[in-house]
Amino acid sequence: MRKKVEFTSQGNVLAGLLEYPETDVRCYALFAHCFTCGKDIAAASRISSALIKKGIAVLRFDFTGLGNSDGDFSNTHFSSNVQDLIAAAEFLGQEYQAPALLIGHSLGGAAVLSAASELSSVKAIVTLGAPHSAKHVVHNFHTSLDEINQKGEAEVSLGLRKFVIKKQFITDLENQTEDHIKNLRKALLVMHSPVDETVNIAEAEKIYKSAMHPKSFISLDKADHLISKKADSEYAAEAIAGWASRYLPELETKNEKVSSGHVLVEEKDHVFLQHVSTDNHYWLADEPKSVGGADAGPDPYEHLLAALGTCTSMTLRMYANRKKLPLDNIRVELKHDREYITDCEGCEEKPLKMDNLHREITLVGDLTESERKRLMEIADRCPVHQTLEGPMRVLTTAKES
Repeated sequence: MRKKVEFTSQGNVLAGLLEYPETDVRCYALFAHCFTCGKDIAAASRISSALIKKGIAVLRFDFTGLGNSDGDFSNTHFSSNVQDLIAAAEFLGQEYQAPALLIGHSLGGAAVLSAASELSSVKAIVTLGAPHSAKHVVHNFHTSLDEINQKGEAEVSLGLRKFVIKKQFITDLENQTEDHIKNLRKALLVMHSPVDETVNIAEAEKIYKSAMHPKSFISLDKADHLISKKADSEYAAEAIAGWASRYLPELETKNEKVSSGHVLVEEKDHVFLQHVSTDNHYWLADEPKSVGGADAGPDPYEHLLAALGTCTSMTLRMYANRKKLPLDNIRVELKHDREYITDCEGCEEKPLKMDNLHREITLVGDLTESERKRLMEIADRCPVHQTLEGPMRVLTTAKES
């Protein structure tokens, strides 16, 4: 799900996009885009989408004077970008939950490194193609430096757009130091491509060497600086989510005391989403979006099929191990459907429906024909199979709330 948001920074209204899972939010992340880019750059969008699937809500926004945010870009500088980040974090803290994860792309990476010390809620930081020093951005308009210093400003071409860079921007960069990196006291992941032609990978090495542990480095291999290829941005997101899971708060689950052998089901969103708890496990059940659910977990019939499939596989494995059969792997694929029975007494007036559970078993291994035949016979002996085909009742009682 996504929601357009606005917040104020240094007197300007900044435009943001908050994306979050349809179910529980594990934590909130703040994404800082690259120099003169915007919140809607492909890398930011794709990385956000992948993180949402991991339960991480992401706020990305346009810095002052860019995209849909108010203000004049020519009056901004690196320090104002850092202040925008802090304002975004404060907005999250006031309206939702303070960010636990900061992600910065290119100069945005330098900005999150600088802002992190001001944000006590942050547990982990990720940089993507970031320079060690904010001063590195000057190479984008170094041919205009003399004009900027002499006239106080100059119009420069960055990508396909023109921007006015003022001397205050240069002065602010010259006043920046990198001491904050070694004093982060937060987990850091540095991600960089060895073929990045905009920010050399040597910058990543400097960041890594400056930082104290815990710190990690992941190569983005053949990715370009903007991480424009879908495969590269999705890989980055998967890596971020996996790495950050060690440092981010665990997703809150419903902690119910359930007796051994019992399953407790309780509503979560009062639509279709359900809490499912046993004595040692918890998960969600839901319905597909096509029927009004959020598709946040298996539907009831998928649970039923899973019960038969897992029991079948476990029974086969127990038998094969006991008999020392060369069974390398077991694959059980199942589906459910219904058919009408027409050849029965009274069916013409009131057709009967028969539920079918189709089970396809693949046995991998150097098995003889007789061994395969015997294993297929054993499959029908799995307890769930016998329960489903045997006499069975559902006994329902009302319990006082």
